[in-house]
Amino acid sequence: MGCARWLALGGLLALLGLLQARLLLPQQAGFGECDRFFYAGTPPAGLATEAHVRICQRFAGSERFATLYSPGHRIPVFSAFRAARPASRSAEQRGLLEPQIDDPDSNLEEVIEEADAVSSVNNLGSKQALSADYLDSDYEVGQLYPFPLNSDLQMSAFPLTNSVPMTRSFRERWHVNLNSLMDRALIPQCGDGKDLYLLTGAVPSDHKVKGKVTVPEFVWLAACCAVPGGGWAMGFIKHTQDNDVIEDVMVRDLEKLLPHKPQLFQDNCGETEQDTEKMKKILEVVNQVQDEERSLQSQENMSPLASTRSQRSALLSPEAPPEGGGSFLGKVLGFLATPFIKLFQLIYYLITAVLRNVAHLLWFVAKQVINGVASSLYGLGEAVVSYLVAIGHELVSIPWKVLKVVAKVIRAFLRILCCVLKAVCRALSIPLRVLVDVATFPVYTVGAIPIVCKDIALGLGGALSLLFDTAFGTMGGLFQIVFSVFKRIGCRVTLDSSGEL
Repeated sequence: MGCARWLALGGLLALLGLLQARLLLPQQAGFGECDRFFYAGTPPAGLATEAHVRICQRFAGSERFATLYSPGHRIPVFSAFRAARPASRSAEQRGLLEPQIDDPDSNLEEVIEEADAVSSVNNLGSKQALSADYLDSDYEVGQLYPFPLNSDLQMSAFPLTNSVPMTRSFRERWHVNLNSLMDRALIPQCGDGKDLYLLTGAVPSDHKVKGKVTVPEFVWLAACCAVPGGGWAMGFIKHTQDNDVIEDVMVRDLEKLLPHKPQLFQDNCGETEQDTEKMKKILEVVNQVQDEERSLQSQENMSPLASTRSQRSALLSPEAPPEGGGSFLGKVLGFLATPFIKLFQLIYYLITAVLRNVAHLLWFVAKQVINGVASSLYGLGEAVVSYLVAIGHELVSIPWKVLKVVAKVIRAFLRILCCVLKAVCRALSIPLRVLVDVATFPVYTVGAIPIVCKDIALGLGGALSLLFDTAFGTMGGLFQIVFSVFKRIGCRVTLDSSGEL
């Protein structure tokens, strides 16, 4: 009885360990405990493949959201939330890593900081992006949905498995768009967000940061409000080009833009019972957000020119003398020295600008030359390797081809030998008497010709003799019949003339 209890307890602990595991096993369906972040408890259909990793994001002992991660691109395919408000942009970001992606045997069940993962996770960075992958590049760590895992307003913890490469301007505008949409449209039009389901994702492009982390072609957000009788569904996309604004699309149209044409929400989030009035109000807010973003872009485009002009004016303008100070001689010297000061400032500015531009030009030319030489060497090396591989393949295949030819020759020779042996066997299987008869057949045939001719002549003569005998016999019989008839007639005439009866 005690042994049975220990076995039952061990099985229960193993089951609890399996349920708390953040990475879902291939044989497990859905996202485990994180299925509650999806509408009707059903993840999107058609997006997950065998190469993707399903993560139930856990922090501080509870589930926070679900993520479908692509180790090949090192960015998430999508993440699922429940009406989570985005974090403030002023909070300092602290990245967290998922240990079980790089180390499947890790017993760490929650995200940990990157500094702690160096000593506790094997093969760190082999399948997921690290903060070091973004250094010395034009991209920063950008959250698909900046949802903080902790409540610290000064430093928010974000998992790197929910991040993609973004430029600073794009990341700021994307987070501003999300905050505006959530606070002014999505949450107010869905009963304060209690029944709001969110999906955010990224579509990968052909460009990668340092050949590791894929830059998205565009990011997207899909929202489903599951209020009975008053729900709705909307989609939003934003291309990574700096001049594009966020766009509103229907969920069906968003699904057509995604790879494999998936279904994001089961039954399209109750499409037959959606509230069109709430969707119109959301679209009005979206138009306002778009106008605000366009005006912000126009201000950003004007601000560099204004700042440049102010810097130039500050550089070229002389320093104002202090009020009520200095003598008449000082003023005269200052007045005489002002043109020279301006001239020297102008010359300094021109020389600095020329040197800076020349340095940039030389650096650009050197970079292009280095890139050209590197690409040429890489292409040459690749061509040489391909040529050597092709030659090696042909050299290796020569013995095999020779063996195939020899095998075919031997096979043909064996077939001929087999046919000869069959002919000999068949010839030997014929009886000797038959062979003697066949050999003597011409002799018997030639010797039988006279006898056959004689028999034919005798046959013809006998036939003619029989024919003549038949003819003469027939004629003789007829003459006898006629003679007997005439004989009887003549005897009766003789009796009548004599008067005798």
